[in-house]
Amino acid sequence: MTSLNDFTPTFDDERALRADIYRLLGALLLAAPDVDLLDWLGGLEIEEDDSPLALHWQALARAAANSNPDALTQAHFGHLVGVIQGDVVPYASWYWNGRLMDEPLIVLRRDLRRLGIARAAHSNDPEDHLAALCEVMALLIESASETVNKSEATFFLRHIAPWAERCMADLARVETPFYACLGELGQHFFALERERLVLMDKQDTSSDLIASVSLDTPAGASD
Repeated sequence: MTSLNDFTPTFDDERALRADIYRLLGALLLAAPDVDLLDWLGGLEIEEDDSPLALHWQALARAAANSNPDALTQAHFGHLVGVIQGDVVPYASWYWNGRLMDEPLIVLRRDLRRLGIARAAHSNDPEDHLAALCEVMALLIESASETVNKSEATFFLRHIAPWAERCMADLARVETPFYACLGELGQHFFALERERLVLMDKQDTSSDLIASVSLDTPAGASD
């Protein structure tokens, strides 16, 4: 069994936990969880308190424990992929302008080039899928020095904050309990991140990404 509350986090611990949460959200938006991930989620031990974030984690863990991978594979396709499009279209361009492959994607690609982040050659999906943006955030968090990484705040506020909470709120309304709980958790997490990173963005210090990394954008998550 795994607990999210079994240590007193240091600055580095907190940063690592945030990166892990971004990667988990991205993975669950990208594809249905396999047996191992679903078992891990179902076995999470969350501190019994009344904080909204803890309650959302508890709900996701319960939903995972009562789900099976095959059903979630079908649900993921219906909710987030679809034959034409899913119930939720998790792309920045869609939420900004109601169209895919639009101006927000152009701006995002420019900023990714500045950060030295490149889409993986084998991926054909647009980089503005929320799962890909979560992966970028994890990379930025992990690349931060002991000082504040302003690139992290700037990227989030420019490319995620304007629409991600709405996207996850839409996911929270789907009929599958697991994905509804994922939407509620994601909506609350992004709200907390927005509050945190607005404050970070006001600070003067910054650190730049130096190394170029490869961004694996979602496969099979197009409309």
